[in-house]
Amino acid sequence: MEDFVVSEHSYNYTKLSDNEEQIGKQIVHAAFKVHSALGPGLLEKVYEVCMAHELNKAGLAVKRQVDIPITYDGIVFEEGLRLDLLVEGKVISELKAVDLLNPVWDAQIISHLKLTGLRLGYLINFNVPLIKNGIKRFII
Repeated sequence: MEDFVVSEHSYNYTKLSDNEEQIGKQIVHAAFKVHSALGPGLLEKVYEVCMAHELNKAGLAVKRQVDIPITYDGIVFEEGLRLDLLVEGKVISELKAVDLLNPVWDAQIISHLKLTGLRLGYLINFNVPLIKNGIKRFII
């Protein structure tokens, strides 16, 4: 895997654990493998299935399409949000296959992190010629 800098958005955070960092590296590595094999231009669901497979092969527990309940005013609303991949119960990956990223997706992953209490997330757009240009890392 070539060296590159992931576009990162962070908000005055404390250092991530070594485990979180390792999971993040494996997510990025899996994205490179999937993109190298499939290239851009497929549906998001295809990349999701293949990412989950690659992460499982790496020995990581992956849940797909995880519902995130919203708690408000002492009430839990089950029809909250849904995230694409939850890796080891610690890191969120939101996958896209679009020509242009919408800034609302940055807000989406930040919301997912806040609602779950997790700290590390990735927004990965597979519809790019070079996957390194499609990966954004978020830390809160």
